[in-house]
Amino acid sequence: MNRSLAVSPALATILTLFSPAWLSSQEFSPTLRSSASNVRVEHKLSVNQAVKGTTFQAAVVMNIAEGWHINSHRPTSEYLIPTTLELLPKEGLIISDIRYPKGHLEKLGFSDQPLDVYQDVVTIFVSVRVSEKFPGAADTLRGKLRLQACDDKMCLAPSVIDVAIPLSFAPPAAVVESVNKDVFEAYTADDFQTDVQPQNELAALFETEGSFVAFIAIFVIGLALNLTPCVYPMLSVTVSLFGTQTETNPVKIVSRAVVYVLGIATMYSVLGVAAALGGGLFGSWLQSPWVLGGIAVLMLGLALSSFGLYQIQMPYWLTSRLGGTSATGILGLYFSGLVVGVFAAPCIGPPVIALLTFVGFKGDPLFGFWSFFILSLGLGFPYLILGTFSGLLKKIPRSGDWLTWVEKIFGVVLTTGAFFYFSLAVAPKLAVYVIPAMSILGGIYLGFLESSGKNKKVMHEVKLAFGIVAIMFGLYTLNTLREKGVEWEKYSVDKLEIARENQQPVMMDFYADWCIPCLELDRKTFTDREVIQSTMDFIRLKVDLTYFDSPEAEALRKKYNIAGVPTIVFLRPDGAEETSARVVGYVPPEEFVERLKPLISSN
Repeated sequence: MNRSLAVSPALATILTLFSPAWLSSQEFSPTLRSSASNVRVEHKLSVNQAVKGTTFQAAVVMNIAEGWHINSHRPTSEYLIPTTLELLPKEGLIISDIRYPKGHLEKLGFSDQPLDVYQDVVTIFVSVRVSEKFPGAADTLRGKLRLQACDDKMCLAPSVIDVAIPLSFAPPAAVVESVNKDVFEAYTADDFQTDVQPQNELAALFETEGSFVAFIAIFVIGLALNLTPCVYPMLSVTVSLFGTQTETNPVKIVSRAVVYVLGIATMYSVLGVAAALGGGLFGSWLQSPWVLGGIAVLMLGLALSSFGLYQIQMPYWLTSRLGGTSATGILGLYFSGLVVGVFAAPCIGPPVIALLTFVGFKGDPLFGFWSFFILSLGLGFPYLILGTFSGLLKKIPRSGDWLTWVEKIFGVVLTTGAFFYFSLAVAPKLAVYVIPAMSILGGIYLGFLESSGKNKKVMHEVKLAFGIVAIMFGLYTLNTLREKGVEWEKYSVDKLEIARENQQPVMMDFYADWCIPCLELDRKTFTDREVIQSTMDFIRLKVDLTYFDSPEAEALRKKYNIAGVPTIVFLRPDGAEETSARVVGYVPPEEFVERLKPLISSN
């Protein structure tokens, strides 16, 4: 005799809440319906046609059956399935904002505590910006809506509902008609919530703390960028520009430094806005082998000047128009700031991914300019101080010994930078060895071979101490580079399929050969014993995005929403991403292990 499986409401609830994802996606009992059967989903648009180059709104409306509710986007308990809308990326369409309604507390029979839920009719609002170059006159925005329905006695298995929003497009400046006013006039951003775990922490800061605090944070991020290795050559260039100035008026000295920093700020503001609105990685074109090689040649030329082989001086016809007899004229300093700003591009791209993404979502060029302008002011602030006080170098005794030795230190720093950029252009995997090798060679040269002040006891001892410290630093760094790190496999779709079949979590490292923070992750984070041990149960895949704009790399970037490198993506055993664990940019080993904990505990 056929008998249906009887399941008590309490047991059904427990099984539903704690069942693995592969079971939750099905109806585990013939007596239970799926959550989707109690929710009817429809969509509405704010305009009859979307004008290319503008932003419009879409609404995903959930009509919940009487007597049922679904968990809100921010449920009161971690084990409850939140209502989430995920829209698939599409070229030319930028999802700038998704807003969820606030739920209300409801006391249900199976829970001791009130739960935060939706019921009746609930609307999720989406803001979409259309590129001016979007091809075609019609398309479909697709996504998935995940939810879980409950009544007063039990919860049903979670469901994933396909969402398909047909769109039609009008050319720029076309006149369109507003529709569904009753839906969209009720929307106010303050009454709705953004994502429960926003991947963009900067966007969350604007939302929670306001613009003033967020812009201060951006300034501090700019200051922190000075700790990246590509920025160091800017120090010696700045000193060489300002160290020989003869100006004594404090106001003029400060104003010259301000002009120089404004040149740096202008460079990053323009590049940042262009990259953000174009949807590309900041400075990606600056990371091509030809540009990196050009920077290497420029820095080598500056280095040879520091070693006294020649003196760089701009032609008189040009300097007379730049406001001075050298590159230290007002316009000359501004131009120097523009050029110097390029040096740091290969290093500081990844740390500003969050800002890039946020500016791209906003789609506001003015907001983008000010955001990057404040960031670059933070980057340039130390050079304002350095440029102001570099004139104090004139007070070093002019016997020539100390000044000559200091200039040669700058020459070694610039030579290191030149070899570093040249290595990035032709042999990126060797770039990480340049700094320790040059530290050893520079220590030998500056501490033992360079002849300045060899008859002066104090200077001789200082040089010896400097050389010994530099050599020890280089040897220590080379030793750390030989440590065995995480063992990676090359990315392939087949390996992802095998991981999903075997119910194994996956860790994917999206990297590029020219990416310096990627090298830092490999050298510091992925050689840490705790990191290696914590990732032993993961399928660990390296995804090469060196050719960032190639069709293969672009497909992977769109699939996994990669804005820049390095980005570490973690997939659960069911193949879905654990978004809370995603790593963007360099993070130290301790923070990396903290990101892993939720994924490890869930497995």
